[in-house]
Amino acid sequence: MKKFNSTKIIATIGPSSETKETIRALVDAGVTMFRLNSSHADEETHLKRLNIIREVEKEVGYPIPVLMDLQGPKIRVGLLDEPIELIKDSIVKFKHAAKKEDDIIPVDYEGIAKDVKIGEKIMLDDGKLVMEVLGVEGDIVNAKVLCGGLLKQRKGINIPGSQGSLNVLTERDKAFVKFSIDNEIDYLGLSFVRDEKDVMELREIIKQNNGKIKIISKIEKPQAVENVDEIILRSAGIMVARGDLGIEISPEKVPIVQKEIIKKANAQRKVVIVATQMLESMIEQPIPTRAEASDVANAILDGTDAIMLSGETAAGKYPVEAVKMMSSIAANVENSQLMVHNKYSKDLIEACKDDSIAICTAIIDMVEKVDVKAIITLTASGYTPKLLSKAKPSVPILSFCPSYRNTRRMILFSDVYPAEMNINGNFSSNTVKDLEDGLKAKFEMKNGDKVIITGALPDLMVGKTNFIKLHEIGASANE
Repeated sequence: MKKFNSTKIIATIGPSSETKETIRALVDAGVTMFRLNSSHADEETHLKRLNIIREVEKEVGYPIPVLMDLQGPKIRVGLLDEPIELIKDSIVKFKHAAKKEDDIIPVDYEGIAKDVKIGEKIMLDDGKLVMEVLGVEGDIVNAKVLCGGLLKQRKGINIPGSQGSLNVLTERDKAFVKFSIDNEIDYLGLSFVRDEKDVMELREIIKQNNGKIKIISKIEKPQAVENVDEIILRSAGIMVARGDLGIEISPEKVPIVQKEIIKKANAQRKVVIVATQMLESMIEQPIPTRAEASDVANAILDGTDAIMLSGETAAGKYPVEAVKMMSSIAANVENSQLMVHNKYSKDLIEACKDDSIAICTAIIDMVEKVDVKAIITLTASGYTPKLLSKAKPSVPILSFCPSYRNTRRMILFSDVYPAEMNINGNFSSNTVKDLEDGLKAKFEMKNGDKVIITGALPDLMVGKTNFIKLHEIGASANE
């Protein structure tokens, strides 16, 4: 069984990383999960990439989950005959259109004239170009250039606070939802979510297509920050998508928002991912800046489950090196005295109302007092290992699950290392032998190692966790 970092690493597949050789190298370097970005490439291309990931998964012998990131209602400039030089303090006009008409900049957002308000900012090309709305005349928006520069066609547009008439799911997104369900992709990334209704809309579409795929809601709009508690509640996990978020709420606010979102997601026992520009300079350079290394380290110290690479692995010159660097940073942080292990936050304890938190708190207390090598969970859904992971235990959580689909999903949780195994019936000597065989074969444990075993009785892995057993491997054979 491969030894991962406690913090999981997600890599985006793109032109720089779509070959089998590179995907295998990324896995060997420390990738936990792959991201497919539906904003780029078609279904056929993504299916080829997915099939390669599944081939590599079989070769390495452990689960590799996949996230399909939905594009969402990304607004873009239409087609231009040539780039436009936007001069500071000049007045420009925007209109919903496919291509440039006279002196009006085309926008593929049908509701732009309806949704914008006087004084709001229109930001283009990842915030490099900034306009202020002066007024609306019919279907034309007049704006003043605050920060000018060269505008090229198909560049992205952000209008913080507006876009109310946009549906969070486009027809293209709905097609990719069906594609993801048909091909048993593990997670869907919901872009530009604003409130819990957007999450429920995606959940309904999944249900209509008889899917059971999990939703990762991407926090990248100010409305999402305001409604984050309800969004977390309705989602399987959260992604702090700092690219568009930094444009929408301004960069200086992102660090504190990131910390608050991680804290809230952990309190609700949900997986949390920090993403975008983590090692951005490694798209072109073989080593990151010191600031980027600190950024990755701080996300881990904040309590994230996973850290994600985007352009670094999708289009960069050094995809494997970027993963190795991220893995090395994670290892250094996790082994440092700054990393807080074996501690539940007060917020999580107060938010978790069932008996499982009492069981898990007792297990974590045992880890502090007894020399154990691992925590063993027998689980069907992954609930117990997910809850245990939120205490950042100083020993790995080794999870046995009868469902390979759930096993694959569980690997995204920090500190959790799952394996598929069917263990049926009551807890007996045969159960113990099966467990020991699995621990030796899949996790390289040996006789004499002490572990804590937890699960549900009388029927293993069904119902809520209700027992704890301190066990020494090989001891039962000598009795």
